[in-house]
Amino acid sequence: QVQLVESGGGLVQPGGSLRLSCAASGSIFSIYRMGWYRQAPGKQRELVAAITSGGNTNYADSVKGRFTISRDNAKNTVYLQMTSLKPEDTAVYYCNAVLSVRYSDYATVNYWGQGTQVTVSS
Repeated sequence: QVQLVESGGGLVQPGGSLRLSCAASGSIFSIYRMGWYRQAPGKQRELVAAITSGGNTNYADSVKGRFTISRDNAKNTVYLQMTSLKPEDTAVYYCNAVLSVRYSDYATVNYWGQGTQVTVSS
């Protein structure tokens, strides 16, 4: 019923920038929290940044000052503006949404996008 569509990944040089987008669509009643996680080869998935419907944000220490998360509640879309990218940022980035589905029992559910590859390399 709910789909998270990610875009904006790709190859970028160190020091460059990328902007990731994730649009949630389907029978959505409310989105409480959206965020980005990443997983590098051989490593566990980790939180990068998250934002609540009220605008509260949190970031991993490794990206503070470089990444900015924002959202457009009207479009059910979350963005991740990444600047000063480093090779260590190379990973598959996954969009996550905590939401309730319209016409359901209103239980909160975690949805995940398919992931988008971000590669930082010269």
